[in-house]
Amino acid sequence: MASLFNQSLARARYGNCGVWISGKQEGLAPTHFAMRIATPTASAFLPEKHDLTSLREAAQHCEGCPLYANATQTVFGAGPARAEVMMVGEQPGDVEDRQGKPFVGPAGRLLDQLLEEAGIPRQLVYVTNAVKHFKWTSRGKRRLHSKPNSREIFACRPWLEAELEAIKPEILVLMGATAAQSLLGLQFRITKQRGQPFESDWAPWTMATYHPSALLRAIHQPGEEQLRRNFLDDLQLVAEKLAELK
Repeated sequence: MASLFNQSLARARYGNCGVWISGKQEGLAPTHFAMRIATPTASAFLPEKHDLTSLREAAQHCEGCPLYANATQTVFGAGPARAEVMMVGEQPGDVEDRQGKPFVGPAGRLLDQLLEEAGIPRQLVYVTNAVKHFKWTSRGKRRLHSKPNSREIFACRPWLEAELEAIKPEILVLMGATAAQSLLGLQFRITKQRGQPFESDWAPWTMATYHPSALLRAIHQPGEEQLRRNFLDDLQLVAEKLAELK
């Protein structure tokens, strides 16, 4: 009952409000004209200090988009404050939502396994998500992942930008289309551009690859081994770059 009340409250709060963004928003608008976003962003909830401790504490109170109303808690990033490698996924899953930590569910365990295979020490990596609240739909007693839309991704982007500002990673790995498009624009295609390192506004060495959940969905499906091999190849590129920084 409380959850339904929170959802109704969020709809009432955000349903008819908007903010104006001037200028070009790459990937979110096709022109240079001002555009109207139907939801506000998390900007108003960011603290004055952008260190990770302050950001993590402030994020727990974020109501920058309606997703907060149906989530257990905010799931902020985790890892070293000066991590050389930062990995970004889509959003927390059911396990992450309950525990309040990123990448602790099935996809996170697979990621840990493949990082080890690639020779990347897990303790050197900061992991986070483009969206900090779990978006889900109910099926019986199960809570099933629901893909966040572009407005929800854009609303949460100030947190991701603040994390990047605080950490200043040398290596940035964007896992999955949502993470890649949140920073690189909707025109970015994982299927065409994965595994190709480049310099970006966010890190000197940036690369997009699959999300580990894609590998889980491919189990016992045609192409499973190739997908895993491609993902591991991408992680080995990260390991090689990391070795160069030593």
